[in-house]
Amino acid sequence: MRIAQISVHTCPLATLGGKETGGMNVYVRDLTRELARRGHRVDVYTRSQDPTVPRISTALGRGARVIHIPAGPEQPYPKHRVYDHLPEFVAGVLAQAEADGIRYDVIHSHYWLSGWAARALREAWGAPIVHMFHTLGHMKNAVARTPQEQEPPLRIEVETEITRFADCIIAATPVEEEQLVRLYGADPARIRVIPPGVDLERFRPIPAAQAKAQLALDPTCRIILFVGRIEPLKGIDTLLQAIALIARRHPELVCRMCVPIIGGNPYSVEDNDEMVRLQELREELGIGDVVTFLGAQDQDTLPYYYSAAEMVVMPSDYESFGMVALEAMACGTPVIASDVGGLAYLVRHGQTGYRVPARDAEALAAKIVRLLTDEGLRRRMGQRAACWAEGFAWPRIADRIEEVYRSLVR
Repeated sequence: MRIAQISVHTCPLATLGGKETGGMNVYVRDLTRELARRGHRVDVYTRSQDPTVPRISTALGRGARVIHIPAGPEQPYPKHRVYDHLPEFVAGVLAQAEADGIRYDVIHSHYWLSGWAARALREAWGAPIVHMFHTLGHMKNAVARTPQEQEPPLRIEVETEITRFADCIIAATPVEEEQLVRLYGADPARIRVIPPGVDLERFRPIPAAQAKAQLALDPTCRIILFVGRIEPLKGIDTLLQAIALIARRHPELVCRMCVPIIGGNPYSVEDNDEMVRLQELREELGIGDVVTFLGAQDQDTLPYYYSAAEMVVMPSDYESFGMVALEAMACGTPVIASDVGGLAYLVRHGQTGYRVPARDAEALAAKIVRLLTDEGLRRRMGQRAACWAEGFAWPRIADRIEEVYRSLVR
């Protein structure tokens, strides 16, 4: 099959941990690689954000291309303003396909901006649309704490339209399927629940001592790790408050504790108010010698951080899935996560980690202490986590996505 993956606002080749890069980038990148391995021809269309980057990249392997389409300023750009440049983006995609003499069998769009572009592409190519939202505007608004965090009404309107015209919607979890039906009136008959996959060749258990040596970390340091974008709904402030509680109540645990925060850029905070707020909160709580903001890290180093950690903490207000949790579990590391969204489906409470109420620093601190003080429990949870993650191997997930494609083409 010829497959067009549409990822308008973010490129699968971009460095992870930035303001607009995360689980969706990993999903598009790894799904494209797996489909190309199977002999499909896959093109990923994304908006050009740097005129010095080659227009067409084959970095994802034979049979796969990432094609950067100029649409609006060729620089990082507020994603909601990208909507105004979607006609330009669609015209660029159609021109590229015509120049290549290509007609696609399937369009797989990601996020609401891409779904809106996909409708115009379907009109030109006659190919069915498979859409994945990755996050939902209604759910983000439900947890927003300030007007600035609210998603615009336009996003909700477009998402609602996409649920009506897409040929198939892929939901990451049964929780997301229920949200699509309840909040958007989506037709359950056109929803398929297929979780994201994980690259088990990259994310695998590594002995902790070896991982710490690779990262030049103190071998005696006990690591409580956060990985993700630096934004309010990730709940990093709850983690900092939990660490402060532990520091007051269990000073013996803090003396060898390290809390690395991976994501964002701690040295360039002009466009990230949340990074500034969190750094100030760290100092107010008196945990500046424990919590370190490391910034974004190369994906190849993440397995070492996951394996070196005693646990990974995901204190999010909302996650449609929680790719970081899956990667950590694949490395044999237990996860403590908020009991929300996809995390409620992904983290098996008491087996592969713990789920705690969102925004509950007391509950989070208690579970961190539990894992820190019970090495046997932590080891058993890590082993079960690695076994659980094997069910999400990309070949298994791609089998199910291929079947969706084939059913629509038939």
